[in-house]
Amino acid sequence: MKVEKLVEIINSDFYTGVPDSQLKALCNYLMNTYGIDPKHHIIAANEGNCTALAAGYHLATGKTPVVYMQNSGEGNIINPVASLLNDKVYAIPMVFIVGWRGQPGIHDEPQHIYQGEVTVKLLEDMDITTFIINKDTTDEEVAAAMAKFRDVLAKGKDVAFVIGKGALSCDGKVEYKNDNTMMREEIIQHIVKASGEDPIVSTTGKASRELFETRVANGQSHKYDFLTVGSMGHSSSIALGVAINKPDKRIWCIDGDGAVLMHMGSMAVLGANKPQNLVHVVINNGAHETVGGMPTVASQINLVDIAKACGYPNAVCVDSFETLDKELEAAKSRNELSLIEVKCSIGARDDLGRPTTTALENKENFMKYLYEI
Repeated sequence: MKVEKLVEIINSDFYTGVPDSQLKALCNYLMNTYGIDPKHHIIAANEGNCTALAAGYHLATGKTPVVYMQNSGEGNIINPVASLLNDKVYAIPMVFIVGWRGQPGIHDEPQHIYQGEVTVKLLEDMDITTFIINKDTTDEEVAAAMAKFRDVLAKGKDVAFVIGKGALSCDGKVEYKNDNTMMREEIIQHIVKASGEDPIVSTTGKASRELFETRVANGQSHKYDFLTVGSMGHSSSIALGVAINKPDKRIWCIDGDGAVLMHMGSMAVLGANKPQNLVHVVINNGAHETVGGMPTVASQINLVDIAKACGYPNAVCVDSFETLDKELEAAKSRNELSLIEVKCSIGARDDLGRPTTTALENKENFMKYLYEI
């Protein structure tokens, strides 16, 4: 189905969400049509954030907003859906567009499998009426579903289009880029060199894939790394839990700007606890690059000032390999919580692979290594 037709059928003039590769056609359409325009299109920090934002739009206009997201974000919307939107509370109507990763019967990565199995059930448990759009779904079927949805929305209830793999297409393309020069994979190679045999917790997406392939290229074991393949935004909290319980070993966290924004409260918890053995490296390309390159707001904020305000004793920003290497060594030499923000370009190798070990093998090998050190 052409995304333009879906937008026409829904007939809303406000979209907010968190980008998803399954919804790349929709994301590109919105960027081509509106860009980032607070009147029509806002990319939010997390899915609960955009649900509340959409609720504010409805309160101010009386119109029905659209929230788009990957199905992994359903956990983030449970609270606002149940305690804000629900017709037993404020009865705020909303259309959700949910990318169905891990759809049963279609091969996907391990972090998506269980989420895919429960995607529709979770929506139905939240009293959200659903309609699935697959490759063979016709425009007429979607229009008929939307006609029924309008009756549901009129009662202050919520609805969702669940989008299967390859179900949406868009003729337009968007090129996402910035002016930074350092590639993320090379940044990770420098971090690996500096960290030696210290444990690393890496964030979801291409960062973990590049860390895995860096170990392969170096002929190193994967036991040093915990690859947070799911649960976006939580790698720094995982690293904090490890650091607290391994106080004599330096722990590194390789994070991304989209992940940091998604659960930024974790920085306050890190700053309050001040683990002396944790180095938090945030690779900032100002984009949700793993799912297509759509922008985050991280290029418009000062992460260093935020970290310091949260209580990090040390926080710096670097934009060259010379200063990166210098700050990595400085972080190693001190016994204090440190944050290094690294300005990064958008892009990755076309032939970038995925981990060849299972998530369970990764966990067991990492835990065994933690016990040994």
